[in-house]
Amino acid sequence: MADPTPVLDDLRAESDQLDRLVAELRPERWTLPTPAPGWTVAHQIAHLAWTDHSSVLAVTDQDAFAREVEKALAAPGDFVDNGAREGAAKSPERLLADWRAGREALADALRKAPAGARFPWYGPPMSAASMATARLMETWAHGQDVAEALGEAPAPTDRLRHIVRLGVRTRDFAFGVHGLSTPFEEFRVELRSPSGELWTYGPEDATDRVTGPALDFCLLVTQRAHRADLALRAEGPDADRWLDIAQAFAGPPGTGRPPKGATR
Repeated sequence: MADPTPVLDDLRAESDQLDRLVAELRPERWTLPTPAPGWTVAHQIAHLAWTDHSSVLAVTDQDAFAREVEKALAAPGDFVDNGAREGAAKSPERLLADWRAGREALADALRKAPAGARFPWYGPPMSAASMATARLMETWAHGQDVAEALGEAPAPTDRLRHIVRLGVRTRDFAFGVHGLSTPFEEFRVELRSPSGELWTYGPEDATDRVTGPALDFCLLVTQRAHRADLALRAEGPDADRWLDIAQAFAGPPGTGRPPKGATR
């Protein structure tokens, strides 16, 4: 069973990097629009705080989490936006304090979780390591939106390895959520890390292959960039289809981002 400590340490580092981007913002900067339609910088941080709170409930109070799931089922198209909207209405100071407290509470809960435990979620149940990986993925992805709104471009790090692994593991989920038959054979995935290391997954002799920069793969599976704007290459029809539908997050298919220069 996976030890959650390495990914929890990287989650803290990823959260701290985003925290440094927003900690000293003037109040009016919190209202800047981000690439997510209708979401400001405040909405992005509020969403992270809201999801951390839901994660803590999933780990520590599963009855309370079940009630949150009921709310989601009652308003499937609105519950995420509603949570972000509620948090974004707070003062920046209060929102920051809530986000910081929530992520500390989650880290503490996951470190104390019994070995082998699995926790409910809006998608399949998750282990402590998987939940930490999902939180890192979301923190990085929403951090991309915040950085773009602020005109910043944080350098990618090898913490992306967690998102790459999640993106590879969710291949079949992406096919399924689009109502497509999952490929029978594994793909070969070869990605160049920010530090220059080659990260590989799947059999070397696989017919279908995906190659390119790890950063671009992470932007794709978090739907932060359109495939047309990324240096990813697919060989084989199933791999090619995957790059059109990939998503590393639970829930229904996202709308993704249009190609640069295109309008919605």
